[in-house]
Amino acid sequence: MAEKEGGREKRRMRSKAERRRIVEETLEPGASVARVARAHEVNANQVFRWRKLYREGRLEPRGPGTLLPVRIRRRRENPRRKAPDGVSATGTIDIDLGHARVRIHGAADPACVRATLEGLVR
Repeated sequence: MAEKEGGREKRRMRSKAERRRIVEETLEPGASVARVARAHEVNANQVFRWRKLYREGRLEPRGPGTLLPVRIRRRRENPRRKAPDGVSATGTIDIDLGHARVRIHGAADPACVRATLEGLVR
């Protein structure tokens, strides 16, 4: 059972690895989500939510980074396209993540691009 703290139950935070192990137990032949949930003192509805995240690949451990396939195409420069002062508009980056698409024109701050992509990959 969850610990009581000040009259309210204290929620136990579980790591992705722990949630993944619990989900994988429910995928065994003959396993019952309700029984597995009870064995780990988790609400069965929560385990069903974790199963959804697992199917979406969102319970995978985060490594130092993931390499993604890249395709580079040459484009003819459009003389009508104007760049803001001090910014070189020599390129465009299109990133298609399946559920989101990001297009960056001209120069881009690498830290800003990284933060944007990390937010979308979650």
